[in-house]
Amino acid sequence: MPPASDVVAIVKAHQITHIRLYDADPHMLKALAGSGIEVTVGVTNEEVLEIGESASAAAAWINKNVAAYMPSTNITAIAVGSEVLTSVPHAAPVLVTAMNNLHKALVAADLNFQVKVSTPQSMDIIPKPFPPSTATFNSSWNSTIYQLLQFLKNTNSYYMLNAYPYYGYTNGNGIFPIDYALFKPLPSVKQIVDPNTLFHYNSMFDAMVDATYYSMDALNLSVIPIVVTETGWPWQGGSNEPDATVENAETFINKLIQRVSNNSGPPSQPTIPINTYIYELFNEDKRPGPISEKNWGLLFTNGTAVFPLSLGGPSQITGNSTAVFCVAKDDASEDKLRDGINWACGQGQANCSAIQSGQPCYLPNNIKNHASYAYNDYYQKMHTVGGTCDFDGTATTTTIDPS
Repeated sequence: MPPASDVVAIVKAHQITHIRLYDADPHMLKALAGSGIEVTVGVTNEEVLEIGESASAAAAWINKNVAAYMPSTNITAIAVGSEVLTSVPHAAPVLVTAMNNLHKALVAADLNFQVKVSTPQSMDIIPKPFPPSTATFNSSWNSTIYQLLQFLKNTNSYYMLNAYPYYGYTNGNGIFPIDYALFKPLPSVKQIVDPNTLFHYNSMFDAMVDATYYSMDALNLSVIPIVVTETGWPWQGGSNEPDATVENAETFINKLIQRVSNNSGPPSQPTIPINTYIYELFNEDKRPGPISEKNWGLLFTNGTAVFPLSLGGPSQITGNSTAVFCVAKDDASEDKLRDGINWACGQGQANCSAIQSGQPCYLPNNIKNHASYAYNDYYQKMHTVGGTCDFDGTATTTTIDPS
């Protein structure tokens, strides 16, 4: 691997704005300081048990791997383990406790507004993902998954999903055409339709995300947004892996970027964008298993791309684009807005003098307008160094000048 500072330079050169680390590598976290890149750090599967059994271990983990680097390194999420339910099932009973312990440690460090806690799960916990409308989580995990979703709801976090059409296709015994896995248009006779909802699925990726939304719905929980924390396509495989080719990987990745960049959701949740992390930046030549396992990297270690890539996407914000403002959401609760104002005007160092009684922005005197003023003052000062417009889910960005 190149040194961490080189990795960050490579990432910037490709206009990558979000990175997920599988651990909390100190070299990477130092090198990312001041870059503004949003970073998800990982609790390794080996660490989940201890953090789940000890609140003080969780606090020590937060202090060492998160608080020590913020705010100069823009850490916005913690991924607790990787596919814990399917890869380390013996840790499953303490998974949600581990997440709670980490969240409480973030609250104690006054970082819970900026850092979300979640845990990436594989599609394997949904035994029958098609048709999406009848998908449910594996019932043997029901109580853990219910607690997990309740935690995500209570902390305004999101569900982390690892979704791989490559495996959906190669393990599907020819049920689905490869074009469906590769985001390619299907002829009208081969359209993939959910017989219950009559929704058309243009890609297996959308169907996987929707299967997860329907599985949550089956537990009677209101919508928790999904972020795809891993997806990709291997570009080289063994003689028994004919679909792992440079051509297929290039098609999948570039069409994935187009799909995700249009900011729409899957058919059942069209207004929730599918934010997505591509697996992965570099090849892992020492990874065990078939040849394809070693060849998911987008880039060679000298920073050149394996195939032509358009990672900047069409919506890359440039210096001359319209201004972006941060305002309070219409449906935010007054208590949460109060907390947000207190944080922005306090630790966030926003200048809130203009919303004091008798000052120019005091009227209209209501909590939402005051919150919008404080949030925006913080965001305008801090977004270039990684400040976000979230405030525990009570804020959103807009191009309409709120003043």
